[in-house]
Amino acid sequence: MLRDMFKKTYTLIDTKYRSQTGREPNVPEGLWRKCRKCSQPILGEDVKNNYYICPKCKAYFRVHAMRRIEITADAGSFEEWNRKMEFSNPLDFPGYEEKVWAAREKTRLNEAIVTGSCLIEGEKAAVGVCDARFLMSSMGHVVGEKITRMVERATKERLPVIIFACSGGARMQEGCVSLMQMAKTSGALKRHHEAGLLFVSVLTDPTTGGVTASFAMLGDMILAEPGALIGFAGPRVIQQTIGQKLPEGFQRAEFLLEHGFVDRIVPREEMKETLGRILKVHRQETAEGVGYPADPMKNSAKKVREAGDLRENGAGTDMDGIGGAVEKVSLDVENPEKTAWEHVLLSRRADRPTAKDYIDEIFDEFMEFHGDRYYGDDGAIIGGIALFHGKPVTVIGQQKGKTTKENISRNFGMPSPEGYRKALRLMKQAERFGRPVICFVDTPGAFCGIEAEERGQGEAIARSLFEMSDLTVPVLSVVIGEGGSGGALAMAVANEVWMLENAVYSVLSPEGFASILWKDSKRADEAAGVMKVTAGDLLNLGIIEEVIPEREPACGENLGEIALEMDQRMGRFLRDYGARTGEELRTQRYERFRGI
Repeated sequence: MLRDMFKKTYTLIDTKYRSQTGREPNVPEGLWRKCRKCSQPILGEDVKNNYYICPKCKAYFRVHAMRRIEITADAGSFEEWNRKMEFSNPLDFPGYEEKVWAAREKTRLNEAIVTGSCLIEGEKAAVGVCDARFLMSSMGHVVGEKITRMVERATKERLPVIIFACSGGARMQEGCVSLMQMAKTSGALKRHHEAGLLFVSVLTDPTTGGVTASFAMLGDMILAEPGALIGFAGPRVIQQTIGQKLPEGFQRAEFLLEHGFVDRIVPREEMKETLGRILKVHRQETAEGVGYPADPMKNSAKKVREAGDLRENGAGTDMDGIGGAVEKVSLDVENPEKTAWEHVLLSRRADRPTAKDYIDEIFDEFMEFHGDRYYGDDGAIIGGIALFHGKPVTVIGQQKGKTTKENISRNFGMPSPEGYRKALRLMKQAERFGRPVICFVDTPGAFCGIEAEERGQGEAIARSLFEMSDLTVPVLSVVIGEGGSGGALAMAVANEVWMLENAVYSVLSPEGFASILWKDSKRADEAAGVMKVTAGDLLNLGIIEEVIPEREPACGENLGEIALEMDQRMGRFLRDYGARTGEELRTQRYERFRGI
């Protein structure tokens, strides 16, 4: 109440002062802060309680290193490393020492980064936090050394690393010595990477120059705060160089997400929880590997409830636990009531569940990641990490929309090169951390367009086939709708491939087949029968291992039943293949395709 009265009184005085003098009032230091974006005065306590976000316009204030640690680490858990390090002036640059001492006096920090270890949601990690108050957190020898020592210690103690980047780039006063810190920090992170450990990079405003071109962009997962400026060359330099006005939002976090360079934009108030979830999954991977023992207690409440519902409806699904004995449901694959063309039409139905529907139904805590790290993010492919009965997996799916607007944003489920590169990036990440990979295939085919060819569609698909064949973790692919040509195969080089009963899988569409061979696309229904595209046909040909029944064509109403059947079979698959060595998995996958 008193605070509200004080605010109103101050606002009246402030308004009157401005109107009479045309000048800014003197704000008592520490009590009020002024937002750089909306220019409104805000109580410092309100800013602090709101994660240093303006409560009026939602603009982000830059956060001091120790305050960042305060809002990220569990209370009392932070232990600082290498707190004091000797000053370095390798070029004997005049006035440099005075600048550093002034920065030390102002910030009460030894240098532009604070490093140490802490708990985040109970999970231990090594943490580095840049502080922009200290010479714009530029990277000189001491900053590079502190980061390198932190990463080396984390590697020795087998800790994940989290770095909150914020920097103007290399420290000019140290010349080429500063430049070398880019290589030094990157080399330390490479060793940490080779040790099978996790690095999460968090990009805050601003992250530019040599920091962007080194450790900041090397994360296994790269997160960014909303609106953060991120780029190699600063926008002013670019604009002066090319003599053109830059587009609105250029080099902001949202721009980088759209162009495939960050996994997620995470609001500051959600950062601690997000990091905690990532660290939790990582700890489960390193501690438990990919084994999937039968354990009915790890069924989610949702799945247990659905199992009861299905039993009452007579579905007869066994819920003895993940990987337990599961009867394969018999299927008449020679059903004379349905033609191949009818299967094709059913696979394309607008109400057919999408990859995201199955992901939400089968897995828990799905966290989607974005971008190929080269060009863009493709909405036609979604992917990330999730929990399957409490165990971490990587899940990737080709995603169609359910409305015209969604289909346009998803390009009707036709992936571009960046989609396949995103999928492969997530698969390689899964391999490094020992996570099984589960793919949902549903595409008319890879996108064919000028831009797709310019960005290397063929190479992207070929690279996917090349790398998937050699993955050392279990890979399962399930065709849930259309399996169109190489665009589908690029996500189906798996240890086993399954199909839903009304899904199809073919070298190209029946319309395309009829048009090429018979010069008449109207004979598509006839072509479908000749091509052997149905699940039953492909099971008989040895192309797939299992058919998942659809007692009624898949739709929202029976999604739970189909997902539960899929869940049971996945448990058995993961228990079987999770017990195999990496070499056995590679060999089995090679022999599978070698025998076709």
